[in-house]
Amino acid sequence: MCVVLPLAACGGGSKEEGGQRRGAQGPLSVGFVVVKSSSVPVVADLPGRTVAFQSSQVRPQVSGVIQRRFFKEGSLVRQGQTLYQIDPQLYRAAVNQAEANFQSAQATASAASVRAERLKPLAEMEAVSKQDYTDANATALQAKASVAQTRAQLETARINLRFSTVPAPITGRIGRSLFTEGALVTVNQADPLATIQRLDPIFVDIQQSSADLLALRRSISQGGLSATQARVKLLLEDGSNYGPTGTIEFSEVTVDPSTGTVTLRATFPNPDGVLLPGMFVRAQFDQAINTRAILVPQEAVTRQATGEASVFLVGPGNKAVRRVITIQRADGANWVVTDGLKAGDKVIVQGTGQLRPDAPIKPVPADTPQRAEPPKRGQRGPGATPDKRG
Repeated sequence: MCVVLPLAACGGGSKEEGGQRRGAQGPLSVGFVVVKSSSVPVVADLPGRTVAFQSSQVRPQVSGVIQRRFFKEGSLVRQGQTLYQIDPQLYRAAVNQAEANFQSAQATASAASVRAERLKPLAEMEAVSKQDYTDANATALQAKASVAQTRAQLETARINLRFSTVPAPITGRIGRSLFTEGALVTVNQADPLATIQRLDPIFVDIQQSSADLLALRRSISQGGLSATQARVKLLLEDGSNYGPTGTIEFSEVTVDPSTGTVTLRATFPNPDGVLLPGMFVRAQFDQAINTRAILVPQEAVTRQATGEASVFLVGPGNKAVRRVITIQRADGANWVVTDGLKAGDKVIVQGTGQLRPDAPIKPVPADTPQRAEPPKRGQRGPGATPDKRG
């Protein structure tokens, strides 16, 4: 027992000396960076849906029975390529009839014109009455009009005959055929024969909140942001990156009353047909450039229990000051701060683990090398043996 007590006393004395040593170290050394305004893109991450660049329903222009189908479902068809053949017999007969009527009208007009020309000099000599000449001239004009009428009927019959062959209105990928050979089709039927869609390039309709778009335009008008030509990246439904980038073509001028969103339309190349109409995607693009953004290293930012983000600044008198900030997003190893900081603030990025508000600090630029100085004359270094001469 007599041996233990002095040891305990010695141990307590050592702890007290250690506490005095830590207190004698002075303010905590911290590393800081001076923040400044930077130009940072305002990135939008919005939902979108793919839409065919061109879409055309193949519909019959004349009624009749389908005799043949000339395409393979799902294949690529070219504009003007024949897709269906409708029975042309009735329309060929109508062309023949119109040609005969046209020839008859031409013959009648020729005879009426000759008769009017013969009566003209006789009427001038009063060999015939002027009324006879007037009637003959009117008959010639009527016959000429009849020629024009039958010519138009002949052209209509030829068009109908041509419509019995159904061509592809656009170049694109054709879907399934809704009618087979032997089916009767009519001009005003509800269902199309097939649908053709052009998929390269392809549209992506992006939905953005009208409130966000209004705030963006207000920021641009106030000078905090500057407009930019957006290049759009796509994330597919499985989260993978599509690869080729697209461009924003235009923004709708109306707001959808049911969703409160505005549609932005982008165009993407789609040479391999990866994007199909109706797919849901996410579009990422730089919608503007923020010329007043502050970049802060991520290690300097801490989260409060309320979820607020904050940093420590070098305050007046070299004391730590906590500042609540607003973070927009991450940009590499930094946070993009839109509120709470200004250019020239000294943000502490090293030694923040033991900081408390209003604690005295010794600020040095971040990553400054620390130099170990030898003890001054008359001071003992750590672990030195006490001088027993006294």
